[in-house]
Amino acid sequence: MRKILLIAFLFCLSPAADAVELGGVRVKDTVHLGNSNLVLNGAGVRTKFVFDLYVAALYLNAKKSSATAVLADAGEKRIALHLLDDISAERLLYAFNNAIEDNYTSEELQALSKPMHEFEVIFHQMGPLNKGDVILFDYLRATGTRISVNEGLRGTIPGSAFNNALLKIWLGEHPVQEDLKLKLLGINR
Repeated sequence: MRKILLIAFLFCLSPAADAVELGGVRVKDTVHLGNSNLVLNGAGVRTKFVFDLYVAALYLNAKKSSATAVLADAGEKRIALHLLDDISAERLLYAFNNAIEDNYTSEELQALSKPMHEFEVIFHQMGPLNKGDVILFDYLRATGTRISVNEGLRGTIPGSAFNNALLKIWLGEHPVQEDLKLKLLGINR
């Protein structure tokens, strides 16, 4: 009997037990970033028309159900994008830029011009992105936003302002997809 209880207990503790599966992608329930263990705040599928583009997952130090709270959090964060189809980095960059522009005034965008240029340079060097690729946007307080593809570092953009601009793609007043915003905030309607 003790063996059965021990096996059941260990199964409940296994990382796969709490992982989420979306669009055929298993999303981890925790990740380690810098000196922090981050928890999955929420995840969802980004769709456009009838096409599933990627699974997005938001990781934070502690769960938050408000976009304002996430944006105000100065701690480590991760947005993971698991691509569900092939796409060019330029098309993805174009979509990201449009989403950022939708959430900022022209004066605010002017203040972001240098980090946005750095972001564009990083994306222009990526080339094609393929189904199954994972893009990570990792925010570390002392470093800024690290951009990686399949665990290969592509570049780092210093400061928190750019990270907030990036997060507003999904969590801003005008997110790319309202139901995805809710799912990233852990609100499943």
